[in-house]
Amino acid sequence: MKNIILCLATLFTITSNLSCQTMRNDIKQIDQILQKEIDKGNTPSLVYYLFNKDSILKKVELGYSDLSKNIQANENTFYKAFSATKTFTAIAILQLAEQGKLNIDDPIIKHLPSFMFGDQITIRQVLSHSAGIPNPIPLNWIHTTEEHSEFDRDKFFAPIFKKHSKAKYLPNQKFMYSNLGYFLLGQLIENVTGLKYENYIEQNITHKLGLDSIVIDFKVNSHNAVGYNKRFGFANLFIGWFIDKSKYMEQSIGKWKPFTYFYPNGASYAGLIGTPNSFVVYLQALLKDNSILLSNDYKQQMLTENKNSKGKPTGMCLGWFTDELNGIHYFAHPGGAGGYYCELRIYPERGIGSVVFFNRTGMSNEKFLDKIDKYYLENID
Repeated sequence: MKNIILCLATLFTITSNLSCQTMRNDIKQIDQILQKEIDKGNTPSLVYYLFNKDSILKKVELGYSDLSKNIQANENTFYKAFSATKTFTAIAILQLAEQGKLNIDDPIIKHLPSFMFGDQITIRQVLSHSAGIPNPIPLNWIHTTEEHSEFDRDKFFAPIFKKHSKAKYLPNQKFMYSNLGYFLLGQLIENVTGLKYENYIEQNITHKLGLDSIVIDFKVNSHNAVGYNKRFGFANLFIGWFIDKSKYMEQSIGKWKPFTYFYPNGASYAGLIGTPNSFVVYLQALLKDNSILLSNDYKQQMLTENKNSKGKPTGMCLGWFTDELNGIHYFAHPGGAGGYYCELRIYPERGIGSVVFFNRTGMSNEKFLDKIDKYYLENID
């Protein structure tokens, strides 16, 4: 009997050691993948955080947030979130629904009389990008820091809506991503609350989380990472078709061409800027039971995948994309444009999440976190 117990103990020790060794090897692999992004010149800097609802499990900060000044990326570096801002807009809408100030199945025109795409499109459909609202390329929807104090977003978008005044599809016929749709949701929030969109987000999301403008804001500040684009390649040519490089870009530094600091023209679809850790705090709140941001009921509504009118899953919830990695469901949103790219992600089934931020151009959903997170998911029961 003693021999059996000894054998079992030995086997347990060996198994535990092998498991720990596997985890160490996986962590080493993650570090190598991230370092390779810097070594290969794929980005001037990157920041990756993995976390559970209470703590950060791993963080990596590599490269330079400003090449000309040799400033290294660190926990105080601000990155543009661009379209990941849409998740904040979605939460704001769900908060208003929870307060009884609207119903997400209301026609959006009920709360936004200026809505020009008809009276059949619901708030839910705009949230899930199934309203058929057009999506012209937004690369040149930007303005300089000098122009910001006088910038009138409604005046800027008026001719765009006039040009794109008809829906492309019937409501919920199919998924079609739309920045214009989320601009309209920002206007809706302002109509319903009487607050400027940015002020609503600050009062009801970031400040509730204990976050202030020192770590997340809609304003450019001295801690912003400089955004870069590779001098040679299709992205540089493509951007040149849409923006005035003499206005928005500076002299090249090696293989990189830096952007001047700029603002997107619509805060509700692309305006947030913050430290990676501020977005971690935000996602940690969503991993918690009855979050300070939304009750479980409304969070479940937000994270339920939309199906189109034919019952086909669209891969989109209310403001969040959904997919699987290693058979585990996740909810995510990328954000990218000239000079920056990021991904926010949570895995509620496993109680973890992750973020990654780059100060280089990204214009599609790269699912970069698939390359990294899989190593942790393989080792978490």
